[in-house]
Amino acid sequence: MTLPRIYSPETLQNASQCVLGADQLRYLKTVLRLKPGDAVLVFDGYGHEFEARIENFSPSGVAIRLGKLLPPVKRKIRLTLAQGIPKAGKMDGIVKTAAELGTDVIIPVAAARSIRRIEGEKSSAKVARWQKIVQEAARCTRNSYVTVVEPVLSFADMLKRADSGARKLIFWEEEDRQTIRNVLQDDRFSGAAHYFIIVGPEGGLAREEVDRARESGFVSVSLGRQILKVETAAAAILSIIQYEKGIFSSVAEGGGK
Repeated sequence: MTLPRIYSPETLQNASQCVLGADQLRYLKTVLRLKPGDAVLVFDGYGHEFEARIENFSPSGVAIRLGKLLPPVKRKIRLTLAQGIPKAGKMDGIVKTAAELGTDVIIPVAAARSIRRIEGEKSSAKVARWQKIVQEAARCTRNSYVTVVEPVLSFADMLKRADSGARKLIFWEEEDRQTIRNVLQDDRFSGAAHYFIIVGPEGGLAREEVDRARESGFVSVSLGRQILKVETAAAAILSIIQYEKGIFSSVAEGGGK
């Protein structure tokens, strides 16, 4: 029987017990119909995951006794996705899929061709929603780490977030010299441990944005002659990178991140 897997918003490092809030109370008691003494798995999104048991329910939460610490799955590479914000609710699906595919950081970007800017309280609410989506993605995919969703950034501020040690790629449909295959099979970068990728919104990225990214050390690449919809592009790119370099490239090993 597969044990229910529950997310703790508090770190579990060096902990022997934890208390989960009212949202988990309803899920465990009403939806799953569990009782004190039943076994669960609890993880905190920072690589700490425990075999655990429910101690008791209270009106405001669930007391959990932690048991054996489980080893996290070793991750070969780090992935940062800077995604130009698309229209409507498409970003929700992109965030969900990116998290399921092992993306470490997602940066929502107000690109030149993004439909509208998200500012102030609305921006904070969107990011909070996306963070809940990645928490659920981690629970369902048995990932001990939860993807970080950063605040919405301008294109210029996003470029500053890319560290010098990352392999920096910007995907542009007008690129006609280099494909993702060329870049990933380049022996000069075979040992890259961090991939920072930029994907545009509907309509793609403006030439000026691509030029600015190149000036910041990004390499412009394409997916070939096929043009993908915005909600498909990031998933395809992340899947290709993970197949070549990451979680799908070999059998997972135990160990740290």
